[in-house]
Amino acid sequence: MSRSAHPAGPRHADVLTEGHYSAPPADLNALDGKVWARTVERGADGVVTVGGLPVTRLAEEFGTPAYILDESDFRARARAWRDAFGADADVFYAGKAFLSRAVVRWLHEEGLNLDVCSGGELTTALAAGMPAGRIAFHGNNKSAHEIERAVAAGVGRIVLDSFQEIVRVAHIADRLGVRQRVQIRVTVGVEAHTHEFIATAHEDQKFGIALAGGQAAEAVRRALKLDGLELIGIHSHIGSQIFDMAGFEVAARRVVGLLAEVRDEHGVELPEIDLGGGLGIAYTSDDDPAEPHEIARALREIVGRECASAGLRTPRISVEPGRAIAGPTAFTLYEVGTVKPLDGLRTYVSVDGGMSDNIRTALYDAEYSVALVSRTSDAEPLLVRVVGKHCESGDIVVRDAFLPADLAPGDLIAVPATGAYCRSMASNYNHVPRPPVVAVQDGSARVIVRRETEEDLLALDVG
Repeated sequence: MSRSAHPAGPRHADVLTEGHYSAPPADLNALDGKVWARTVERGADGVVTVGGLPVTRLAEEFGTPAYILDESDFRARARAWRDAFGADADVFYAGKAFLSRAVVRWLHEEGLNLDVCSGGELTTALAAGMPAGRIAFHGNNKSAHEIERAVAAGVGRIVLDSFQEIVRVAHIADRLGVRQRVQIRVTVGVEAHTHEFIATAHEDQKFGIALAGGQAAEAVRRALKLDGLELIGIHSHIGSQIFDMAGFEVAARRVVGLLAEVRDEHGVELPEIDLGGGLGIAYTSDDDPAEPHEIARALREIVGRECASAGLRTPRISVEPGRAIAGPTAFTLYEVGTVKPLDGLRTYVSVDGGMSDNIRTALYDAEYSVALVSRTSDAEPLLVRVVGKHCESGDIVVRDAFLPADLAPGDLIAVPATGAYCRSMASNYNHVPRPPVVAVQDGSARVIVRRETEEDLLALDVG
C-alpha cells in the first residue's frame, strides 16, 4: 500500500499496514456497478435509490440497520444461472447463503432447485412450496431425525458425507420402504485459492470422503450393495469465493477418474456429477467474477473433455450457486453514530450494527466496500474504518475504506454485496436484535424477514 496517497493529519494512516485501498477513488459519489445490486443508482438529489425507492425513505420506514434486497436483481441472477446451464443440467441454489420463504418462492418460479443442509432449511423449503423432488439435502452430520424427515418428504437427493451416513440413510430408507437417491461427497485434494476456513476439498477437513487411499471407492462399493440406496453420482465442492477455474478442472479430472474406476469395477456408469458452488462475487472494485454463461461453458468443456478421455458418457452436471445469486443483490443500510479521529492513526466510523449482522469481516478477514448514500459530498476523502456497536475490538464491518471527510452522525452509509451469509450468519451478540430483510421491486418495498425485537429475545429466555 502506498502511504503517500493518504491524506495528511487525521485523514491519513501512517501506521496502516493492511487494507484494500491504496488510493482514494476518483469520485466518492460514484457507485461501482460490480458491487451494487442492478437497480441501485444515485438520484439527482444525491440520495441513492434501489428499485426506484430512496434509501432515506427505506430508513425512515423500516429503520436501520436493515438488509435491503433487490428482488428484480435476485430473480435475474437466478434466471441467468438457469439459462446458462439449460435443461440438461441442474442448478441448485445453496440455501445456506440466505433462505426465507419468499426466496424459496422466487427460486421455484424461476426454475431453480434448492440445496439445504439442516432440518430448519428443509422445513423452510417445504413450507414455501418447493417440491421435495427438487431439494438436495447436504450436511456432514445429519441427525437420524433430519434424515427421516428428508426421506419421508421425498427429497430428490441426499448427499452422503461419511461411511456412517451411508448405513444410516440406507437403514431409514429401508424402514420407510423407499429407495433413496443419493450422491457421495468426495474430497478431491484440491487446495482452493481462498480463506482456509472456506476451502473444503483438501483432505484435512470435516467434509466428504477422501479420494486418497481408496476411501471414496470403498464408499461407492458399500452404497451400491444397499437396497435402500440408489447411487446416482458423485459430489465435489472445493471451496467458496473462488475466481480461478483451475481448481474446478483438477476436481473434475479426479471425480471423472473415480467414475471410470466405478465403471471398470462395477460395470456401472453413474449418471450425475455435482461440482458444487463457490464461485466468487465482487465485494470490491478489484474483484472480477465470471458471468454464469462463462462458468457454464468452462465446466461443460472440462467435464466433456475428461469424460471423452476416460471413454465415459458425459454425466448430467449439477452446480450449487448461492453467494453468486444472493450476494450482489443486497446491501446493508446503516446510520452513522459517531466519527472518532485518532490523530496519526485512522478515523473510526461507528454504525448502529456490526458483527452481529456481518460476522464475515471478523471471521474471514473479508473485504467490503462502503458508500455515503443519503447525500453527495464534495469533501476530500477520509480513510476510515467502519466499526459496529458491539463490545469487541474486532467488531469491524469495513476494515479500510474512503468516505467523505464531512461524514457526520445521522448520515446513512451502505455496505454492498451483503446478500449472502450476512443475515444467515447473524447473531444476537450483546442481545442486539437481528435486522430485517426488506425486498424492493419496482417502487415498492416489503419486509420478507422482520426485524427481531427485544420481546423476541425475552420470549426465548424461560429462566
